[in-house]
Amino acid sequence: MTATIINGKEIAEKKRMEIAEEVSKLKKLGVTPGLAVILVGNNHASRTYVTNKEKACKELGMNSVLIELPEEISEQELLSKIEELNMDDQIHGILVQLPIPKHIDEKKVIESISPFKDVDGFHPINIGRMMTGQNAFLPCTPYGIMVLLEETGISVAGKHVVVVGRSNIVGKPVGQLFLNQHATVTYCHSKTKDLKGHTNQADILIAAVGIPNFITAEHVKEGAVVIDVGINRNEAGKLCGDVAFAEVSEKAGYITPVPKGVGPMTITMLMFNTLKSAAESLNRN
Repeated sequence: MTATIINGKEIAEKKRMEIAEEVSKLKKLGVTPGLAVILVGNNHASRTYVTNKEKACKELGMNSVLIELPEEISEQELLSKIEELNMDDQIHGILVQLPIPKHIDEKKVIESISPFKDVDGFHPINIGRMMTGQNAFLPCTPYGIMVLLEETGISVAGKHVVVVGRSNIVGKPVGQLFLNQHATVTYCHSKTKDLKGHTNQADILIAAVGIPNFITAEHVKEGAVVIDVGINRNEAGKLCGDVAFAEVSEKAGYITPVPKGVGPMTITMLMFNTLKSAAESLNRN
């Protein structure tokens, strides 16, 4: 068996076309979706992500605002800037690019963003709404994974999903989204005993550990759907995922590659959340 490749780049492009159409409709109502990104310091990887977000906004007809702040900025100054954006009617999404300097409390920063503008889906109120199946801004990477499966025609209800990794950004929320869609979910992590015993039961396996080629063919049930969330560099400096792609693709039924798998969906769902916030602002004003 050779796995069917789930092409995240193609699916993301399709979704972005749909988003652009909705942006155009909103503009006719006098609302241009606006995303403000705060970049603290000069982390090279963060700057690359921010540039990609600005580019996506421009392509979709959205307004993009980049606020660059020095590494040594105080926590209070940063919180004051966020409060300004909370009050700005032209801004519908606020994103503080992580990581931020160690002298600033990350949780405090996330909680200071208005839940109505929390397009990253990290605010405790949005997490709580997601947990209880209410209307919420969903974290972008987990949301992107669900859209990938939906667009590929892969049903989730009744499936056994095994999530390897328990981060607040991907592992925990993606498991909850699967649970919300009636899957049976198992979480695995660094303290899990007999990892292969668990992963070999997975109809859908999510790899989100941040270790190159961690998931091998031995971890995978024949015909399983394998979603690789990892973005790593191997010893040769080449981009790779958490899944040993060559060997696992000979055993899986479906698999996402790295790159052009989950990655393109993350920024796409950020754009979707910004659009959603702008549309919902019409009902709040």
